[in-house]
Amino acid sequence: MGTLKGKVSLVTGGSKGIGAGIARELAERGAAVAVNFVKDQAAAEKIVGEIVAEGGKAIAVQCNVAEAQSAKILAETVAKQLGPIDILVNNAGIYEFATLERFSREHFYKLFDVNVVGLIQVVQAVVAHFNQAGGSIINVSSNISKTVQPHHLAYAATKASVDVMTRALARELAPKKIRVNALNPGMTETDGARAIGAIGSEMHKTVEKGTPLGRIAQPKDIGRVAAFLASEDSGWLTGQVIYADGGFAM
Repeated sequence: MGTLKGKVSLVTGGSKGIGAGIARELAERGAAVAVNFVKDQAAAEKIVGEIVAEGGKAIAVQCNVAEAQSAKILAETVAKQLGPIDILVNNAGIYEFATLERFSREHFYKLFDVNVVGLIQVVQAVVAHFNQAGGSIINVSSNISKTVQPHHLAYAATKASVDVMTRALARELAPKKIRVNALNPGMTETDGARAIGAIGSEMHKTVEKGTPLGRIAQPKDIGRVAAFLASEDSGWLTGQVIYADGGFAM
């Protein structure tokens, strides 16, 4: 796979789970990485410390993507400390599930403010600091946009929105030589998945049984796909939705 040496990357929600896996992989391939966090500074600094210990370059930057001014400061900080941005990974997101009976405007807007509006605000802010030579934006979506289950109404709607926005942004940003693709993982073994009891659950077993490759993902699996989309090896891809789920959603 192509090297990312000399590239500057920003991973929102990069302190844990899939985001951390992507941050580590980009760093391993030579990119400087800005690890964004909202509250857990210690977790972000842990990832940064691991990257630096391996000879890489990384910083931790706080930002609530749902706040436009915060997103603007994030982009300015990364560009000032690391240089023009070549790679943006929009990984920050929240997930909450609710039955139809418990669905509310508050639930809907809480998810959309982060997963949809937040993504747009980060893109707006970061594009102003992108390398003039262009680069890559990777929107982390979910295979849930294709395999939606009961109680996932609002969350699935946010991820379907990300898929559509990816195609729209790919067209709009093409003149700036910025490619935009969506990366849609399936079930992945993360601390968050463990915290909600998903790992080892009946759902876990069902997903493994329905996955042609026979297992759920590890963060590194998703990181490798992200690194490909960030590199020039994927230079002829834009506006694509890539399902990285072992074949579950095909």
